[in-house]
Parts: sequence; C-alpha cells; structure tokens
Amino acid sequence: MARTSSQPMAVPLGSLTQAGARLDITCAECDSERVTHLAMTLTDGTPVEFVSCHRCEHKTWVDASGVQHRELPVASVLDKTRKPR
Repeated sequence: MARTSSQPMAVPLGSLTQAGARLDITCAECDSERVTHLAMTLTDGTPVEFVSCHRCEHKTWVDASGVQHRELPVASVLDKTRKPR
C-alpha cells in the first residue's frame, strides 16, 4: 500500500536488546547507549524527543523543531503540554 500525503511517515523503532535495531542516541550525561528514546509532538505542536538513561537515570527533553536540538527544562515541557482554555 502506498503512503499518501495525509499519512505520517513511519519512524523506525529502536531496541535495547538488538544491537542492529538501536538508534545512534546516547545519554547526554554518561554517554551510555542504553537509553529509551521517544519522539512525540506536545499539545502546542512542538516536536520533542525524550531520552531516559537506564544507567544513570538522567532524563532529557529536547526541542526537535529546529536545526540545533536544544534541551528543554521540564517546566517548559509542562507548559507546552497544557490545553488552552
């Protein structure tokens, strides 16, 4: 089945157990490759990536909308997830 413009592009899933399926993402704190990586769009439309390290438990939210990925403070992420009233 062909993808239409209204269908989102498939994002490959990573794996902690299968080296061939891992993405080249490491922890910003300890450089471990054992991370959980989630890409999502917040309520306000901001594309972000969440990375959680299994070794040191460091968690990072990154703004994925620009050319340079910049880390976001948790308070900023929470503000962006609130529904407008």
